[in-house]
Amino acid sequence: MSSFESDQFRMARRNKLLGMWAAQKLGLFDEGAEIYSDDLAKSALNFAQSDVLGKVSSDFKLAGIVCSDDDIRRVMTEFWLQAARRGQTGGGNASDAAVVQIARNFMPK
Repeated sequence: MSSFESDQFRMARRNKLLGMWAAQKLGLFDEGAEIYSDDLAKSALNFAQSDVLGKVSSDFKLAGIVCSDDDIRRVMTEFWLQAARRGQTGGGNASDAAVVQIARNFMPK
């Protein structure tokens, strides 16, 4: 796996974690939370970090949730570090496997 692919997988993991966090704040659970977080994970292949930030920030504003962009960035950074640690240790779970599969499905061939 190239460094670029590795970074994409980390970004997808980070976005998956961010999506689950945001989904909880948005009152989404179970399938709704999975769909929301999967969409953010897919965006790792299509959008820059600022676009993910913009999506979450916009969704929060529409839902009346007060959360600054700085707070969202802080959470994004925490999840990025968490995703990087998982990649280094080879650890992970079924959610990580799902993120890898999502990323593979959307990678240019």
